[in-house]
Amino acid sequence: MEEINALVEGGDASPGPPLGPKLGPLGINIQNVINEINQKTSDFEGMEVPVTIKVNEETDKFEVEVGKPPTSALIKQEAEVELGSGKPGEEFVGNLSKDKLQKIANMKETDLLGKNEEKRMKEIAGACVSMGITIDGKNPREYLKTLD
Repeated sequence: MEEINALVEGGDASPGPPLGPKLGPLGINIQNVINEINQKTSDFEGMEVPVTIKVNEETDKFEVEVGKPPTSALIKQEAEVELGSGKPGEEFVGNLSKDKLQKIANMKETDLLGKNEEKRMKEIAGACVSMGITIDGKNPREYLKTLD
């Protein structure tokens, strides 16, 4: 079984590089693979998403596994900012609502250590501290105190 790992733009993979040249020699229908990747990554539009394609060369069957973007990428997307703050704690560059914080915590559920949603939200809020992102207009450290 051949395994190919690549970073693709969510919902916008194409048969060109990096996938086409890697898939071509395996003799599978590249467009079918691309279509499945785009369908599975459509929720991550505009972000680079890690994908793993497992190809059984004997049967020409394939399986696509989609990883999750880094927490910081999800925060930037939801806060609609390009970059985090160069001076977190002093300068804030964006804001997340509690709903968006919760959404990110649920998207990253299997990747986080928190045993429940509240603890996972705290983990995401902690990342907001280092990125200069407020939560409901509050400094994330202040917001964390409201969750305790």
